[in-house]
Amino acid sequence: MFKHFRESIFVTILGLIGAWFWAAHIEAGSELKTLFVVFFLSILEVTLSFDNAVVNAVILDKMTPKWQHRFLTWGIIIAVFGVRFLLPVIIVSIFSNLSIIKTIHMALEDVTQYTHYLHLAHAPLVSFGGSFLMMVGLSYFIGKTNEHKWLYGIETIMQKINFKFASPIICLLIIFGIYFILPPDIKNQVTIAGVSGVLSYEIIHGLCNFMEKKQQASMVKGVATGGFMMFLYLEILDASFSLDGVLGSFAISKDIVVICIGLAIGAMFVRSLTLLFVERKTLNQYIYLVSGAHFAIMSLAIIMFISIFKEISEVITGSIGLILVGGSFISSLIENKKNPDKYVARIE
Repeated sequence: MFKHFRESIFVTILGLIGAWFWAAHIEAGSELKTLFVVFFLSILEVTLSFDNAVVNAVILDKMTPKWQHRFLTWGIIIAVFGVRFLLPVIIVSIFSNLSIIKTIHMALEDVTQYTHYLHLAHAPLVSFGGSFLMMVGLSYFIGKTNEHKWLYGIETIMQKINFKFASPIICLLIIFGIYFILPPDIKNQVTIAGVSGVLSYEIIHGLCNFMEKKQQASMVKGVATGGFMMFLYLEILDASFSLDGVLGSFAISKDIVVICIGLAIGAMFVRSLTLLFVERKTLNQYIYLVSGAHFAIMSLAIIMFISIFKEISEVITGSIGLILVGGSFISSLIENKKNPDKYVARIE
């Protein structure tokens, strides 16, 4: 198991060293406090994104080895520096009408102003992320005959909702329901962002299905095709998951460097968990884990929608996700004990 976490441990050590020297540079004597904040942020990121690792593993298992490698190398660079550092900077740059360079300078020198502009972007951001994640969750359950149902009653009801475009229609009804109770000044921004989240999922997921079928056909001929659309889907999925953590992290620290280090360490461990799940075929052994992860995704989407109106602690968000994923894991263990020959695979 250690081999899966070597890079994560290495990044953690580098991150803690960097955080120590950064704290000493900013305010002498604040080093230990900064290390604690970095540690807390990294734990929070793993907690919020554990279900992300499960879903990543489902998609990654369908990709060619070449694209798996690209996701686990280039993908993590995009996830760490692109999503957790540059994305908030770009968003603030748009809302403040400043250049990227000036926005980065603001983030480092005038954190209060930076946080103010990021707060202005909060509602449309979580509307997009919540819509995208709600589509991920609904599309897994709605009209699907999943062999292993964890919350049997709920999943059976959702399975019976089997009309065309059911998932996007349900999600759009939620968005337009929210529209009527939004303050007038953000109605259009939030609604457009929410609809964009639904459309983004539909377009990318449709292209992913096309590429997957093309890949399966080419594998029959002995030629592996690429998986760019699956790669793109995973990156957008990761961005949607991280929005909650990135925005919420400013309630814990106002220092963008400290935030980036903490979230980067957490993102590396999520990557390691994804790799572990794929290589050890964990999702085949723990049969309810995927259902639990998708319920956690839907709960995160609902929390994102609620956070448009009321701030919700990341501790609550993370706890709900852990309860759902942990509950499905425990249920899988119980099922494995009942049928050890059927589900329990040998782990090298």
